[in-house]
Amino acid sequence: MIIKCKHVWNFVSDYLDDSLSPATRDLVQRHLEHCEICSAIQNSTRNILVLTADDRVFELPVGFSDRLHARLARKIGC
Repeated sequence: MIIKCKHVWNFVSDYLDDSLSPATRDLVQRHLEHCEICSAIQNSTRNILVLTADDRVFELPVGFSDRLHARLARKIGC
């Protein structure tokens, strides 16, 4: 079975959290091995999670989370 980029993008968070089923994780992993764009998105997402989880690095501006969620909702059409 072939998985498309748009599906991988939906699975990135669950992939990083290791909460995908073994079959889905295998499909995503195989796609990431061959797709530079999806691999870059996965790596960028992981880096963002690492940076934002470390409160010693920086403090987010007030309202940042709300603005981010609103912008993401506009981009993905929610």
